[in-house]
Amino acid sequence: MYAALDDEEDFLMTETYMTIREMCDAFDVTPRTLRFYEAKELLFPERRGTKRLFTRRDRARLKLILKGKRFGFSLEDIRQILDLYDPDQQNLPQMQRAYELGKERLVDLEARRAELESIITDLKANLEWGAKLLADAQKTAAE
Repeated sequence: MYAALDDEEDFLMTETYMTIREMCDAFDVTPRTLRFYEAKELLFPERRGTKRLFTRRDRARLKLILKGKRFGFSLEDIRQILDLYDPDQQNLPQMQRAYELGKERLVDLEARRAELESIITDLKANLEWGAKLLADAQKTAAE
């Protein structure tokens, strides 16, 4: 059992594995987030009794998950990228899929930015018009 490990095994454990608390601290996520990704079969921590122990592979996967979420990829997109991991092929299929999804996402983000810029310009014009109306109304009320 985990608690019965000797000092040498404890050292190896901390070098190889991270607890859920260590993962939360290292990646600034909540335990609920880690359990969610585990339930979605994106992370596969080892179980030792009631403890979840995350491997270096889990840490690398979480890093990719968080980056994918930051870029707005869906969990299914992220799963596809993670499932393509294959060091025998130098991860080329994984990198190609991530690149394709990244290009698609960039096009989408740039379109959204253009739409937001248009909305901002329109809102500013309406606020200027509203400010003039308010000023005129206040001037009339003061007379």
